[in-house]
Amino acid sequence: MAFQKLFPKRFLGIDIGTSAIKIVELSRWRERIKLENYGEILSKILYQKPFRTFEKSTLLLSNKDIARAIKSVMMEAQIKTRKCIFSIPDFSSFFTNFELPPMTKEELSQAVTFEAKRHIPLPLGEVTIDWEVLKGEINEKKTKLKILLVAVPNEVINQYRGIAQLSQLELFALEAEVFGLLRSLIPEDEKRIIGLIDIGAQSTTCSIIEKGVLVKSHSFDVGGNQLTEQVAKSLSIDYKTAENLKAKYGLLSGLELGLGAEKNIRQVLLPLIDLILKEIEKIAKNFYQIEGKEIQKFIIAGGAALLPGLKEYFEDYFKKEIEIANPFSKIFYPPILEETLKKMGPSYAITVGMALRGLE
Repeated sequence: MAFQKLFPKRFLGIDIGTSAIKIVELSRWRERIKLENYGEILSKILYQKPFRTFEKSTLLLSNKDIARAIKSVMMEAQIKTRKCIFSIPDFSSFFTNFELPPMTKEELSQAVTFEAKRHIPLPLGEVTIDWEVLKGEINEKKTKLKILLVAVPNEVINQYRGIAQLSQLELFALEAEVFGLLRSLIPEDEKRIIGLIDIGAQSTTCSIIEKGVLVKSHSFDVGGNQLTEQVAKSLSIDYKTAENLKAKYGLLSGLELGLGAEKNIRQVLLPLIDLILKEIEKIAKNFYQIEGKEIQKFIIAGGAALLPGLKEYFEDYFKKEIEIANPFSKIFYPPILEETLKKMGPSYAITVGMALRGLE
């Protein structure tokens, strides 16, 4: 209807993470994007187990349980919008890139499918694939084509469809987390090579973005939960106390905590933080060896991004510009939310990116 153009377009971004479900509602009126609503529910509030585990691609809880959690967030936040996009965790997605010889558009689809069989560790009948040309021109006789391939198990897709149906939501699309991060954190006119570091609860993903295009993504299983577990184990304290101490002191030095231990939180965390840094450095060096290009800037997202002293530690290690993710920087919202959104930003970057996809 023509009247629809008189009202803002609204969309939900939904991220079912390991420890929480996050929802963001954005609206768009012409070029202005506004935060309408947001909500979150922690798995520990409803259950004694997480929503998903790293070891399995599928969600740990039943579709009904997760749908119930989504409904409760929407009811609490009074969200009425039904159109949504779900994020798919990077460890449930498979990324690879490869080169193909010059070919026509007609030949390309068949060639990608053939090549996918060599790269994807599952039968093609069990996955849904998507791809894009990173470099080269189709139909040019002298240009090699560099292809980015993404594959997601059909089992994962079907489960998200089931959750949307039970939640009475209209599922517009499913998208890998990294594309949400890219959309919410990297401006369209950014020409530099950016390293996106997403430190999640169970895993960390390092993605390399060149001229707004994903060229490499790699996940490794070190995350915020392990940092907390390390504090709890080293200081012989419960998980909740360890979580609070980690968030308060992080990598700040010289803080004796009076817990009957000689160590401070920084000393406990550094071995795992250094492990994360070395993995990122390995990915960056591999990219340099293949492409002859360096990452020029890093953006840190995920719940652990606000760890006190982490930004400075990254800066000292990489000698590069380091930014803490702020997906709300180009979005309109009430000024009273400024500090809240700044704290929420790193862990909501994926969710915001999903909602932005719906407004494109």
